[in-house]
Amino acid sequence: MKEYWLRLARDRDTNDPHPGLRDRFHLPPGPDGKPAAYLCGHSLGLCPRSARTLVAEEFAAWATLGVEAHTRARRPWVSYHEQVTPYLARLAGASDHEIVAMNSLTTNLHLMMVSFYRPTPERNVILIEKGAFPSDRHAVVSQLEYHGYSAEEALVELAPRAGEATLRAADIEAAIARDGERIALVLWPGVQYLTGQAFDLRRIARAAHAAGAMAGFDLAHAIGNVPLLLHDDDIDFAVWCSYKYLNGGAGAPGGVFVHEKHGLDFSGPRFTGWWGHDKRMRFMMGPEFRPIPGAEGWQLSNPPVFALAPLLASLRLFDEASLNRLRARSLELTGFLADALTVQLGDAVKIITPSDDSARGAQLSLRIQGDRERARFVFASLASQGILADWREPNIIRVAPAPLYNNFEDCARLVAALHRYENRHDGD
Repeated sequence: MKEYWLRLARDRDTNDPHPGLRDRFHLPPGPDGKPAAYLCGHSLGLCPRSARTLVAEEFAAWATLGVEAHTRARRPWVSYHEQVTPYLARLAGASDHEIVAMNSLTTNLHLMMVSFYRPTPERNVILIEKGAFPSDRHAVVSQLEYHGYSAEEALVELAPRAGEATLRAADIEAAIARDGERIALVLWPGVQYLTGQAFDLRRIARAAHAAGAMAGFDLAHAIGNVPLLLHDDDIDFAVWCSYKYLNGGAGAPGGVFVHEKHGLDFSGPRFTGWWGHDKRMRFMMGPEFRPIPGAEGWQLSNPPVFALAPLLASLRLFDEASLNRLRARSLELTGFLADALTVQLGDAVKIITPSDDSARGAQLSLRIQGDRERARFVFASLASQGILADWREPNIIRVAPAPLYNNFEDCARLVAALHRYENRHDGD
């Protein structure tokens, strides 16, 4: 049975109508020295081969031009963040002036909540999902406390129904409607980090706005993974990191989307810094702050050139491959993986990610049946076989066949490795 699926995977790789760009990335070696089946793009994307060249070019500019590299480098440093803006805008479904690459995800989330969480005695609640990524929850609670509210009185967390792993869209809408008069901000993920569930952003934003609340999204697991239409979906703001599916490297600068209806309105509160100041007057060093129209007006400091260069290398590959083609390939890979898991492992592994194409991205979250110790043993066995996945307590293995560089054989290798350690003998 395992050999059948491996042959099928290799045949699909050979005849793939939506091939990725696997040869344009460095693939970490497994214990045998051959490329590992790297299924951790949801945690840290792989290194584009061209990243080294772009970083080296900036080192060369520094060495030969010094401070003048800010204006004379091949890609002038003073505006380096603008190099990635068009690519990010296409991935986000936004206009260039609604996008800026800066800071880290949680820093950006705080900056956005300064502007978009404006509590009043009557309307002060932030609605999030139960089990949100811890950093998001920490940021939310600290914002509540900064404004004089406790989590007990102003944080509402929505959990899935009893016995279910994922949230129903109707339940999200019902929760917003139920507490609507009290909700100031709905903060939601584009893709839930643990389960891999992808949400209908437009539907959530529409419900939030109908209740009189702002709608913001954490797209750490969504951008570069699923199609986004942030402008058309009337999202107020969104934030993301760039080291997962965007392959920007560890600690890569994150990104921000601010809808133009807010980006061109200078009346609201914001924390400011000199790089958000009118570009024409920035170096006049005046005391009055005049924000750049659009998302750039939320910048604080000048761009981290050496950290942005690897991200630029990756984003060029997204443009070359096209997100629509990558999305089609992603669904083919996860569909193949889900079928192989079901046929070969049955009830030993439960996929908790929704099966509906519109409700999942590249990630499948696998619940290993049995106690934690058994599940940990199964997970540990994967690395010894050249399979790099991700563990979440108490018994979840997250795998993400990223369509830019993973292939069907990677999926077949994962299933074969799980099959071997589940002691399921089918005579193959």
